[in-house]
Amino acid sequence: MGTRRAAPRPDPEADPRTRGEEPDPHDWARQIVLRQLTAGPRSRSQLAQALRRKDCPGEVADAVLDRMEEVGLVDDGAYAGMLVRSQQAGRGLARRALRQELRKKGVDDDTAAAALAEVDPHDEEERARQLVAKKLRTMHGLEPHVQTRRLAGMLARKGYDGEVAMRVVREAVRDAPEHQRD
Repeated sequence: MGTRRAAPRPDPEADPRTRGEEPDPHDWARQIVLRQLTAGPRSRSQLAQALRRKDCPGEVADAVLDRMEEVGLVDDGAYAGMLVRSQQAGRGLARRALRQELRKKGVDDDTAAAALAEVDPHDEEERARQLVAKKLRTMHGLEPHVQTRRLAGMLARKGYDGEVAMRVVREAVRDAPEHQRD
């Protein structure tokens, strides 16, 4: 059996609250937000949650996040656009799944809708074709109905519309070399 390591204890000197001095709450909240943003892009909602977890007073959190928006460090519109582009390219997610991702990250519906409006339906269908072609290469030897079921399920999990998914899957399975008649 392996041994479990205890989580590293936080450095009490890193938190001004434990150094014996009374920190400026705005400065302390600003440090938390900047550390979060250094780790990667975040939505305003995610940053607000991080501040709540650190017991930051609500009015301080709002003031710091408002200022971060003013200077452009927090921008939910840019964040949503970046998330849509990266998730569509990297994971092949369709609009429905992207909307869920944005909601999960705390992006409001209007901002999410604006980011999703940038998704071209033709590009989305082409991405579905690429995903199906890649997966189909690993399914050699399976019956066509099994391939169809599995490929349609994969596209459904990635948020593709049923009509688009079935059209793409049927074409790919029908055109697969192993299913061509000699």
